[in-house]
Order: sequence, then C-alpha cells, then structure tokens
Amino acid sequence: MPSTSPHIVMTVTNDLTYDRRMDRICTALAANGYRVTLVGRRMRKSLPLSPESWKGVRLACWFNKGFLFYAEYNLRLFFWLLVKSYSIACACDLDTALPVRMAARLRGKKSVLDAHEFFTEVPEIASRPRIKSFWEWIGKRTVPNFQLRYTVGEELAQLMSESYQVPFHVIRNIEPHYPTGKNADDIRQREKIIFYQGALNVGRGLEILLEAMKSLPDWTLWLAGEGDISKQLQDYSKENHLENRVQFLGWVKPENLPALMQKARLGINLREKGNLNDYYSLPNKFFDCIHSGLPSINMNYPEYRKIVERFHCALLLDNLSKEDVVDAILQLDANPDRLKAMALGCQQAALEFTWENESKKLVELYRQL
Repeated sequence: MPSTSPHIVMTVTNDLTYDRRMDRICTALAANGYRVTLVGRRMRKSLPLSPESWKGVRLACWFNKGFLFYAEYNLRLFFWLLVKSYSIACACDLDTALPVRMAARLRGKKSVLDAHEFFTEVPEIASRPRIKSFWEWIGKRTVPNFQLRYTVGEELAQLMSESYQVPFHVIRNIEPHYPTGKNADDIRQREKIIFYQGALNVGRGLEILLEAMKSLPDWTLWLAGEGDISKQLQDYSKENHLENRVQFLGWVKPENLPALMQKARLGINLREKGNLNDYYSLPNKFFDCIHSGLPSINMNYPEYRKIVERFHCALLLDNLSKEDVVDAILQLDANPDRLKAMALGCQQAALEFTWENESKKLVELYRQL
C-alpha cells in the first residue's frame, strides 16, 4: 500500500488473536485503499500474528486485569498514539476511547468510535455502580466528540444515540458469506449435536444449558471458547457425569468454525435478562449459524425477532430456564420438518445478511470523513 494512502489505527484491549470482527473490518478497509494498523495487547500466551493486508501491534503491560490494567494500557496507548503517524484513530469500545480522543485532539487527527456493545450496560459493569459511574463519566466526555460512531445493530444504535445525544450508524457483525455445499435436508441426518461458540462467561445461560443436558440423554453439547467460568463448567460436567456428552473445545480458530458448525444439528445462543446491552444485542454467532445453515435457539429479544419473523431461521425463547431449553430442543427433535424449514430460512437469510453488504457501508462511512 503506498505510504500516501490514509492510515487508520484501530485500538482494542484484547491480544488480537481471535478478534474476528476486527480482522474483517481491517481487511475491508485495507482492500479499499487504506493502510490499517490494529493495536492490542501482548499476553504471555499470545500466538504469532500474520495478517495479510494489515499490520498488528501489541503493547506489553505489567498488569493484565482490573483497574490497574486499564489504567496502564490506556496510558501506554496514549503515548503510542502521540508519536505514531496516522490519519484516523478508532477506539473499538469505550475502554480505549479516552486515549484515542485525547491523542487525536492534541494532534488534530480525526477519531472514530466502533462500539461493539453498549459498554456501560454489559453485566460485568452494569452490576457494579462505582465502576459503571466511572465508565459513564468517560463516555460523556468522549463519545459526543468522535467524528464518526457506529455499532452492531439498529436497537443499540438508537439506545446509544438517545443516551449520548449524537447519531450512531449501524455496521452489523457478520461473517463473509460462504456456500455451505449442503441442502436443507442434510440437517435431519446430522448427529444430535448442540453447538455453542463464544466466551464462557457469566450471563450466557451456560450453567442452565449444562443443567438441561441432564434431561437430553440423546444429545451432545460442543462448547467452542474459553472464559471466566470455564473451570466451573468443567467441574459441573464431571460432577454430573456429563463428560461424554459435553465437549470443551477451547478457543477455535475462526477459519475452523464453519466445518464444526456444519456437523451440528442445532446452534444455541442464550442470554440472561437484566441488562440493556444483552437485550438489544445482535452478536456474530447468530449470523454464523445462519451462514452455516444451522437452525439455532436464541432469546426472544428485539433484534433477533426482526430477522426471525422474516426468515423463520431460529427458535426464540421468552424465558431462560432449564425447562424452556429442554422443551425447545425436544420440540425440534420431534419435528424434523420444522427443523428443515428453519435450515431453509437460514439459507435465505444468508443471502441478505452478508459482510459484503456491511463492508460497503463501512468503507463509505470512512470515505465521508
């Protein structure tokens, strides 16, 4: 890429290895004439990073969690942004907003907020009043001053627009479309595997899902991911003699996920009620199921409902309980024709909800800067 091309620096707090959304965004911008650098943090177990079209930079920190980590990382990122050459700096969520805004203001550069979620309303923050107040303070002093803001769904965009009194655009979190090579009839012949991919954290309904597995002796559960409650879930699985039917796959490379999902009969994406971010969310795992032709079980929340009402590609739960989960799975197990219809709905929805469509909107937003 010529050195005269506009240079965009994207900033996150993870180690870049499994950040599929940022890989898609950086690749799309690079393909349209931008030089792109993605800045994250270096961990002891960080894997080598070799993106084809953009550059990855990792900042090493003494602290790796809690307030001290955020303070140190923000300080290191601020000084990094003060001395590096770039045209636009992008904060990916509120946890890098302050150094991005401060450095951009001091250097006369443009700045962007890529809000993956309503940061102050995620369970880990919303349930801790003092910490929530701190991040709300950061938001009020930074969010309105970005030249461009976008998030992952229409409902979150409206909610944050009302909260910060500034407009938000929508760039959905969707994988590039790929043909599955399978027809809808195939879903009824697959093994009875329930597939979950993502962080193994509190609020994802995973404890309830494992409890439900005790009432589903014909089914196997695959969990692709790691998180704060990984050990707790593994211990529960052993204590309840589920080891043979609950498989912990650990983190799976993005390119290996489609093949695994196309072996499963059901995808699952549960969220506990109680916070605005989850209620209005629209995560990539929902679209991953659609693109894999995999019927899924989700919560009856606004963003999911809009899509399911059009394409009938998933089953929505009004409440999250062991009984509701078991009943939903047994319903689909007893009705293979409905399962096939949902697989057909996935194929139809996959033609509309593509990263190719979202990336065009993304590039246009940056060009307007």
